[in-house]
Amino acid sequence: MGLLRGKDFDAQFTGFDHTAWRLETREVYNVEEEAEDFARFLAGEPPRIDDYSRAWYDMIQAAVAAGKRFARVRVVPNPLTDYLRFEAEACQLNVAAGEDIRYLDAGRARELGLPRNVDFWLFDSIRIAQLHFDEDNRPLGAEIIRDPVRVVEANRLRDVAWHYAIPFHTWWAAQKGANEQRRERP
Repeated sequence: MGLLRGKDFDAQFTGFDHTAWRLETREVYNVEEEAEDFARFLAGEPPRIDDYSRAWYDMIQAAVAAGKRFARVRVVPNPLTDYLRFEAEACQLNVAAGEDIRYLDAGRARELGLPRNVDFWLFDSIRIAQLHFDEDNRPLGAEIIRDPVRVVEANRLRDVAWHYAIPFHTWWAAQKGANEQRRERP
């Protein structure tokens, strides 16, 4: 199994015709390009937009302007891990760039039969980029899958997750409200 990395993987995001959709189910991602920003977040420092992030947001904006769609569902536990809190803070920038991101409680996802620790991008409903990680949640690369049986299953998982997931802004407002209530309790 050859895994795509770097520019070969990045080409998947400019080589689709209409939809790039992702399912995220991990509680932690050890992405090298995010390490400094994650450390800043843990130290209580404000987020910054670096070249890595700017390139991602610019790509989303260009795709959306061309009539394409970027979307994802994040399956998250309650309470959130530090990494998922960091990711949620940054999510506002993805959404502002034009990506439709939704959240689904991990308990509900299990009830619905969604897999754990399975992450993939689904391009144009016909091609899967199955993401592989090492034991420390560092990305290893993506396996491109076109097998019709697996593609149909990925589309089913997308449809189930999307149906039950909550749009980011609605979910984020509820998270902030729950955090405020916890602080107000004696």
